[in-house]
Amino acid sequence: MKEKLTLGLAFCASFCTLKSVIALLPSLCEDYRVIPIFSETVRSTDTRFGKAEELMNEIVTLTGENPITSIKEAEPIGPEKRFDILAIAPCTGNTLAKLSHGIIDATVPMAVKAHLRNERPLVIALASNDALTKGLSNIAAMIDRKHCYFVPLGQDDPIRKPASLVADFTKLPDTLREALRERQLQPILLTK
Repeated sequence: MKEKLTLGLAFCASFCTLKSVIALLPSLCEDYRVIPIFSETVRSTDTRFGKAEELMNEIVTLTGENPITSIKEAEPIGPEKRFDILAIAPCTGNTLAKLSHGIIDATVPMAVKAHLRNERPLVIALASNDALTKGLSNIAAMIDRKHCYFVPLGQDDPIRKPASLVADFTKLPDTLREALRERQLQPILLTK
């Protein structure tokens, strides 16, 4: 039996999209050993979409793995070469901005920095209400960065939220497969 690749899966605070990612966990766990990584906000914020502790417990139960929850726990990802691939799903505009500008002041950016030092693929599943304003330059910077791949995305509500972009989370598995081949899943921009 072939050993599974290890996927680091970072969860950021786009609370309205977290359930879309959680729904994919059973199939992702069939293909990968999935290690969850939680942003500080996901770990500590109860919202109308659920309580932080319940959300984390659900993810940990589905993956069967201990989560990474701090900068200190994320730093060894690089030296230990812990992941074959790392995905941020969902990735907020705030996290994307930090990555784009090299700001490593939180768990998820540290995990990314540590992982990318090994020149292994990073997959970004963006969910941001301001992606088509100031966030657009951050998207461009990360698309241009070596080893970075985006889950195809599009406007989720162009009338009421004209600057918002959200990944099609159902395309995460295909994006992971292509990223492991050092290819961007196409088309990257989706239309309804």
